[in-house]
Amino acid sequence: MMRKLSGIILAIMMLSGCSVAVEYGDVPHNLLTENPRCNPAQTDAPAIVGKDYFAVTSRLPDCLGENVRLTNHRTDRVRYARFAPPLTAKPAKGDKQIIVPLAFQPEADWWDGLRDAANLRKGRVLLYVHGYRETFPSTAKDTVQIANLTQFDGPIIQYSWPSQGNLLSYAVDETNMYWDERNFRNFLTKLAKAEWVKEIVIVSHSLGARLVIPAVEYVDRSSTNADSSNISNIILASPDVDREDFERDIAEEVLAARRVNNDRRITVYASRSDKALAVSRALHGYPRLGSPYCFNPFEAKELIAKGLPARCFATKTKYETQPSKTGFTIIDTTDVTSGGSGHSDYLRSIAVCRDFAATVNGSRENADRISTQSAHVFRLQTSGKFTKEQVAAACKWADE
Repeated sequence: MMRKLSGIILAIMMLSGCSVAVEYGDVPHNLLTENPRCNPAQTDAPAIVGKDYFAVTSRLPDCLGENVRLTNHRTDRVRYARFAPPLTAKPAKGDKQIIVPLAFQPEADWWDGLRDAANLRKGRVLLYVHGYRETFPSTAKDTVQIANLTQFDGPIIQYSWPSQGNLLSYAVDETNMYWDERNFRNFLTKLAKAEWVKEIVIVSHSLGARLVIPAVEYVDRSSTNADSSNISNIILASPDVDREDFERDIAEEVLAARRVNNDRRITVYASRSDKALAVSRALHGYPRLGSPYCFNPFEAKELIAKGLPARCFATKTKYETQPSKTGFTIIDTTDVTSGGSGHSDYLRSIAVCRDFAATVNGSRENADRISTQSAHVFRLQTSGKFTKEQVAAACKWADE
């Protein structure tokens, strides 16, 4: 069934690819940003009141209307902003609109505000990097949900790159993600080098993991602090990353033994029921880190012969001298996958929401995790069926 579904979606994407394009729009891009609100020389203090979330973005802003908004285009510079929880507007005619109260700040002022917020919370910072098929309103909504779900004790930053928010624009999203690598790694480097940042928790979803992993590698290589120890807790939800590439390269920097001993760890949430990653596998030809698909059919047969599910995961890094701590954990969410695509279990499944919240807050163990034949892989088991309302309450969904 999964193979048929992947084939159908892939065929649609391939057939539609030639007709899917990024439209420039009806207004020259420089006119969208000429209003001083897009490039403030100083902070408009009243404009940032109540905007407790931090944003860094390479999206092109549109400051022509009453509300500042972020488009799906690239921009010529990275901008810094504060935002409040999204609001739903219901016009008399047409579909409802999600408005994100947003105000830009000069970069120096933004960093000062982040420092002050972090110093109030022992220097802890959470950085969220979204994935494919997202708009700024959708990721702002997810950012607020993560805050409510985890009750994270520190400022939360959303890094917003120009995803198109379109099912058939995967290739555009992938292109823009790679285009944005330098912007993101420069930002992460500055964040990691700030003396007042004591702990960085990174949460990435889907394609966002392909921004995060190389950037962390870059910071590790360039840091004067040999252990880059404030980047401690990296969470990859449904990562759209080549599994074999991850296995081969991750030990060199990101999970080097000295960093693992200094509390660096990576937690991956993976599901065999993830339809989006099934399509990505079909497009790229090889399995993704966030999907335990068995590329080797003989390995799958061996697992079945042993009475085990045919699920294959990234292997654990091998060290000459094993670190004293565990640096790599995979949580198999297949049995508790929720939602249409199975691609956002960390925000859509009660069992995963609970585990994710605990992991964000530093927990390395969870009573709901069930051991498997691999020491670094755990699965989550459902405790029954839940109504949409129960899931919404447990996972802290905003109004749909």
